[in-house]
Amino acid sequence: MDSSLTIPQPRIAGNTGAARRALAAAAALPRWLLIAAALVIATTIYMTSGRAAPPHYATVRVTRGAVAPSVSATGTINPVTTVQVGSYVSGPIQAIYADFNSPVKKGQLIATIDPRPFQMKVDQAKATLANAQAQLRKDQADAEYKKITWQRQDQLYKAQVVSADASDSARVASRESDAQVALDQANIAQQQSALSEAQVNLDYTNIVSPVDGVVVSRNVDVGQTVAASFQTPTLFLIAKDLTQMQVDTNVSESDIGGIKPGQPATFTVDAFVGRQFQGVVSQVRQAPITVQNVVTYDVVIGVPNSELLLKPGMTASVMLQTARRDDALRVPLQALHFTPGAGAAPASSQPAVWVDDDGALRQVAVRTGISDAENVEITTGDLREGESVAVGQAQVTWARANQANPLQGQLMMR
Repeated sequence: MDSSLTIPQPRIAGNTGAARRALAAAAALPRWLLIAAALVIATTIYMTSGRAAPPHYATVRVTRGAVAPSVSATGTINPVTTVQVGSYVSGPIQAIYADFNSPVKKGQLIATIDPRPFQMKVDQAKATLANAQAQLRKDQADAEYKKITWQRQDQLYKAQVVSADASDSARVASRESDAQVALDQANIAQQQSALSEAQVNLDYTNIVSPVDGVVVSRNVDVGQTVAASFQTPTLFLIAKDLTQMQVDTNVSESDIGGIKPGQPATFTVDAFVGRQFQGVVSQVRQAPITVQNVVTYDVVIGVPNSELLLKPGMTASVMLQTARRDDALRVPLQALHFTPGAGAAPASSQPAVWVDDDGALRQVAVRTGISDAENVEITTGDLREGESVAVGQAQVTWARANQANPLQGQLMMR
């Protein structure tokens, strides 16, 4: 540092005694302290020499357009009709004729269970039925003979050749034979029923598709044993029509009041980023779903799937549109919550907005209608399309004429 630095003496008007004493005191201070004080004063003047831009309000225009409140939910895409194909009988899988994604027709054979045990039961039932039919023919012949015997004994009794006991005994024996015939006929009906049951079980070894559709899932392989003792196992899952799908969504109880059949809905899936699918609410189910004290309701959305892009099990992010106004006078939601200062309060209890009239704010009381995530409908109030309403206060900025950042710089001494 140059030691020959001199501090200019300020001119003091009047050159009073107090001023002369102040200058004398300053001259008595060490030189380094005077230099530091001068630097601090210069830096302070430099830092505070910027000018503050006057504050202003951020405004937006009052517009007309669509206001569409909606409810968000998540759901799963499912076929409209899904049929679980199971097995009524138990046994090892002998053959499979349909695989994943296979189109099938109603009545088409898609798998078989080993039929040999059931065929043996059918053959046994047939033999038992044949035995019962033979027994019937035998008892019918015996009944015919005993009837003739009773008639002869009755004639002899009338001729007083035999006793009344002989005639009565022949009559009872004839009636017993008739009863035996009736018993044989009932036994035949029972055996026919047993044969039908055995035949039905044999037919159930052929697993057929109950509907026209596409195999979505196959849960068995050849050689696997199916056990249907306690419950019917699911062998195949067949979607009836994949060109018509549905989205099963869970809507909270606080939002379910605005959901009705026929309302439009949009949703997205992760498989097709940026693409929005359209649907219509087809059903609002009344059964509540409670999980950890949170109550939701299943809302079913019908969706066309002609391109087969949507697949069962996809997760959908759904927006359910509960209402819509296409030509509504609207303002942003921020306009209803804006106040120009802490002391400014609405003129009444109803909502109000602040209109910018050439820099001056004017409060306007309004009535609101429906609202979405961005805008709210204005139904009544002295507000016109194209007017500017305040939505926030801009931040105060500092600027210098010759330097963008007033803190940027460096003090240098030589």
